[in-house]
Amino acid sequence: MKIKPSIVLAVSTVLLAACATDPYTGQSKMSNTAKGAGLGAAVGAGAGALFGGNDFKNAGLGALAGGVVGAAVGAYMDNQEQEMQQSLQGTGIQVERTAENTLNLTMPSSITFGFDSSVLTPQAQTASDSVAKVLNQYPDTTINITGHTDDTGSDSYNQKLSEERALSVSNYLSRHNVSHARLTTQGLGERMPKFPNTDEANRAQNRRVELAIVANNNAGARQQPNQQQQYPQQGYPQPQQFQQ
Repeated sequence: MKIKPSIVLAVSTVLLAACATDPYTGQSKMSNTAKGAGLGAAVGAGAGALFGGNDFKNAGLGALAGGVVGAAVGAYMDNQEQEMQQSLQGTGIQVERTAENTLNLTMPSSITFGFDSSVLTPQAQTASDSVAKVLNQYPDTTINITGHTDDTGSDSYNQKLSEERALSVSNYLSRHNVSHARLTTQGLGERMPKFPNTDEANRAQNRRVELAIVANNNAGARQQPNQQQQYPQQGYPQPQQFQQ
């Protein structure tokens, strides 16, 4: 399929608008929100051009619509990431943005479960309270919970333990008002280590539960009443009052 110049121009326009200048370094860079806008613009431009007719017009309208949607999703996840970072500071849970629409939380076994147990420790429950609170403020996401183990013990035992630990986290979040429909669980046992299981330090990091928080397509589309943008009234002409 040949890419038409009109599509390239439409997408380039949105990407250029998405760039921002860092006030500290003076360098031009693209935020996560802007990256989402650019990706949405690219998809929207291609879709718009497929309708034929005025290629530039359709591509431009598609890029604009896609850019708005992509920016909304990016901003939604930016805000959620920031709140997660703040609420989980000092808990030992790692927060990482692994994709434009995905946020990953890593809960190490050292703070979540006792040895050979799938019962959350009091420390893990406190941290999970914070996770649940943020998740409930951002309902337009799904949460995929995955349990992992090291290679100590049999494959079948590690598989079962990883499943039970993922389910334990899911059940705790569900009991704290995170919709069960948003939660999925799986156990991967010892099959996906982060580090080679060559010493205890590595094995400790491989024993973990990960939460992948993924934005829905409509993430950021809904605004709360108190978050609606207020426009200043000063400087605008006021309607004339007519006497009856």
